[in-house]
Amino acid sequence: MAHARISTYLPPDINPAQAAIAYGCRALPKLNEELQSEDLLMRQKALMALCDLMHDPEHVYVAIDIGCLESLKALLKDSNDVVRIKTTEVLYIMATHNVGREGFLKHDVILALSYLLNDPQPACRENLHLALKHVAQLPSGAQGIVHSGLIPSLVWKLQREEEEIQGLLLDTLAACLMEDATEALSTRMVPFLKQKLLSTNDDIRSKAARALIAVSIPLEGKNQVWRHDVIPILVHLLKDKVEEVQANAAGALMYAAVTTQGKYAALDTEAIHPLLNLLCSSLTKARLNATKALTMLAEAPEGRKFLQSQVPIFRTLEKDPSEAVRRAAQIAIKVIEWKP
Repeated sequence: MAHARISTYLPPDINPAQAAIAYGCRALPKLNEELQSEDLLMRQKALMALCDLMHDPEHVYVAIDIGCLESLKALLKDSNDVVRIKTTEVLYIMATHNVGREGFLKHDVILALSYLLNDPQPACRENLHLALKHVAQLPSGAQGIVHSGLIPSLVWKLQREEEEIQGLLLDTLAACLMEDATEALSTRMVPFLKQKLLSTNDDIRSKAARALIAVSIPLEGKNQVWRHDVIPILVHLLKDKVEEVQANAAGALMYAAVTTQGKYAALDTEAIHPLLNLLCSSLTKARLNATKALTMLAEAPEGRKFLQSQVPIFRTLEKDPSEAVRRAAQIAIKVIEWKP
């Protein structure tokens, strides 16, 4: 004879750690109410549910429209570690969408996030830097970070954060420095990047060289790269085992060699040979940066004299698949063959 028996197990599709999501258009308003609840467990469950929903840009748009960002900003100051970690995770996921990044700027989320730069929880800080990295992908987002006065703090954290977070910091800084490097140059950015160029981590070396490209765009950046003896390290990185590191080092050298001091510092450290080797790289970026860097060195009489015998190599680059490389090669030939 059959007996009715109630199972002690939860239904298979129920997540006890996540808030039940209301049907249809009521889902996000209900979660927003739960984010403001006095009950800790309810806040945590609502955040878990939001982490899933925010992968959809339509949900991000609705969440911003009904005021979820204000609720999340308040939760960044919560005393509970899990709440802060999940709040920063929700914000990081929102920042992966363009509508989320624009919402960050409109609702001053960048400044609210900055209060967690020294949070004791590494996961919280990692989510924070992931969010800033995505915001910085927009020129207006990078400007927003600069205008928030965060650059000195980010540069300072570069020396103290865990290696994984350092990579995120370098991504954010590279994007922000393209907009304005003034503050970074007054906070010892170049000496810090010089140390990162010597890292044993391939990713850190590559990203440090890329950040150095951005910081070298203004004249003061070029001068600091020369004064702090960064150019010999860049020349050494032209022979790095990682092609991306080589390409970024060539790009930084290209900017550094614009000044007379930079040109002769590169020539004194025998930069021409490794740059010529990069002309055969499989990376378009490496070939382009190396060609432009050699063009800078050819402006010095000593560099021009040496490169005159290498013109056939540049002739081959005039047939390169990349239009940018072809154009750079034509300019290089004109500079090398120029006669006073």
